[in-house]
Amino acid sequence: MDWKQTIVTDAEICGGRPRVKNTRLTVEFLLGLKAAGWGEQQILENYPSLKPEDLQAVYGYAQAIMQDESFLPAA
Repeated sequence: MDWKQTIVTDAEICGGRPRVKNTRLTVEFLLGLKAAGWGEQQILENYPSLKPEDLQAVYGYAQAIMQDESFLPAA
């Protein structure tokens, strides 16, 4: 899944936060729903403009960001 076609940023929309193209649904918001226990079907039902591929792009984006991070052991 190439998230780069689906996850976009624009300084004028959502404060520049990464979001699903053609929506105001940010990656942060959608990941927060998952963290709160929402299932993918529940998210898709509540936000009908989203497609399953959009959620895949959100997860792909999050994975790419984490992959680029450096982690240091806690002191």
